[in-house]
Amino acid sequence: MSVCVDVRLDKGEFDLDTAFDVPMSGFTAVFGPSGCGKTTLLRVIAGLEPAAVGRVRIGDESWQQGSRSLPPHRRRVGFVFQHPVLFDHLDVRANLDYALHRRRTDGAGLSFDQVVELLGLGILLSRRAPGLSGGERQRVAIAQALLSNPRLLLMDEPLSALDQASRSVL
Repeated sequence: MSVCVDVRLDKGEFDLDTAFDVPMSGFTAVFGPSGCGKTTLLRVIAGLEPAAVGRVRIGDESWQQGSRSLPPHRRRVGFVFQHPVLFDHLDVRANLDYALHRRRTDGAGLSFDQVVELLGLGILLSRRAPGLSGGERQRVAIAQALLSNPRLLLMDEPLSALDQASRSVL
């Protein structure tokens, strides 16, 4: 099983034109200089760039063919943005519960307790999102993505806000 991407996107000031095929197991990293299209590529795979054309296939599922595209909410993608997006009116537990309740497959994936322990979030569960540091927000965003039990996990500079101890866990 593999991830096959062959897409083009004209953003006016920037053109993305890429093709690759990578295994679905393990980790694949995309790297390059600032502005080269790394974030745009992740957004295309997640279905967040409707003007993209080409092919995105995840295993046996076609997520995009030509200009026809499966909407983002129907793709089992966990996306950790460079700048974490949390519900500021909720505490950490409620942010994680929201991700858990949106899980598309029952009983599969990591449990709430496993993710909380893995990312060291136990002491943060009752804290509201605005009171978290950048690294804490990033860990909560990673936890949300993991709890959604994604078929594909996309992470845009996920370790940039984390301290060395947190980086070594991930």
